[in-house]
Amino acid sequence: MSRYCLDTSAYIYFQKGDPQVVELVESAEWIAIPSMVIGELASGFLQGTKAKQNFKLLSEFLANPVVTEVSVDHDVALIFGEILVELRSRGTPLPTNDTWIAATCARAGATLLTYDAHFHSIGRIGSLVLTPS
Repeated sequence: MSRYCLDTSAYIYFQKGDPQVVELVESAEWIAIPSMVIGELASGFLQGTKAKQNFKLLSEFLANPVVTEVSVDHDVALIFGEILVELRSRGTPLPTNDTWIAATCARAGATLLTYDAHFHSIGRIGSLVLTPS
């Protein structure tokens, strides 16, 4: 069963039509979008000139029956703490939002789709790091 969690870069490249992520997303049985990703996207949309169009595309994407928004709950918060401690002990901290995204992905038991290689430093999640076509 293909269960994926999209980070912000994967969603952006999906909307740009990058064939790698489009194929994976279109064949997935379940896709998670962490709430933090929606926040990062909203921040970008609101600073651009196509906010209305971008929010419409996001709403349509979220309406797909295989797509689920995944928010922070108690378990995600505990996983976040564990990942953060592990990263700090190795001297490889990540941006805070990316650590939350990883914790959400770990809780969902899904493979993270991303274009950011630094997610490989989190052994607790499987990450598929894509390269833009």
